[in-house]
Amino acid sequence: MLDRTEHGFGGLVPEPSAPLPVADLIVGQSVEDAAALLPRIFNLCRTAQQTTARLAFGLRVEAKARDALHREILRDHLIKFHLKWPGFFGRAPLALPQDWATGGAGVRSDLFGPSGRMPRDMDAFDDFLGAGHGIAPVLSLIDHSFEPGEGATPALSLTDATTVFVPQAQENSVAGRHAGHPVMQAIAAAKGRGPLWRALGRAYDLEVCLSGTLPAWQTPAMGHAIVPAARGTYAIRAEISDGIVTTFQRVTPTDHLLAEGGILAHTLRTLPDRKSGYAALIMDILDPCSPVRLREVDHA
Repeated sequence: MLDRTEHGFGGLVPEPSAPLPVADLIVGQSVEDAAALLPRIFNLCRTAQQTTARLAFGLRVEAKARDALHREILRDHLIKFHLKWPGFFGRAPLALPQDWATGGAGVRSDLFGPSGRMPRDMDAFDDFLGAGHGIAPVLSLIDHSFEPGEGATPALSLTDATTVFVPQAQENSVAGRHAGHPVMQAIAAAKGRGPLWRALGRAYDLEVCLSGTLPAWQTPAMGHAIVPAARGTYAIRAEISDGIVTTFQRVTPTDHLLAEGGILAHTLRTLPDRKSGYAALIMDILDPCSPVRLREVDHA
């Protein structure tokens, strides 16, 4: 293991913005008003938020909500691969695939090349990067920008229905959804759970969004709802009395990302000072849903 001081690691410290008092805004509202208010307060992952709220509050969720959730997550991933990440390498933004929301075969080939699917093993993954189709070039740029272990985290426990409401470090991320995939496992073993592993998780998530096979949302207990979102897993638990919200807890992937000893802390701790120029890219890959300032610190 590299020595942090000798190699100049850990030169950036995160300073998150103060959290909004969400519970104070929701408690005392009617369930309908509360479900409508949440997506207005937070303009990211609106479908995921509204769906989770309606499930937790015992309200009807329309049949079209599942398709809307898939499109919301798909759109966010496409924006990363086509509009945002190329710019970190001096590349021009790419046009989104035509009719991307329909999820047809043409969209799949635009993203994944002639096979229309993401690689199933490392030999196929190496071929995919080498061929340079679709999203492969931006993944290759990320791959070549970091040595093994740089910006990487240990194997934190994966978020599930028993841990999502616990405010401690855990792997609540898109990459975590696909941690068991053979290619993701191989990348984690060879390079660590670093920027490539996390970006690659979004690529596999693109595929499941297009196939409509995202994990199903869950209601494990009365007033509890857990829904997949563009950054990981979103959860709400609440108590209702006579149609009024009396207690409320909202958990986002960012809560776990910013937890003490969480993904962001480990990522910055393993990022060499000489790679601090990639901090903006790393933050965009990690994608906190609230502002986080990075402050430089002097090792001395």
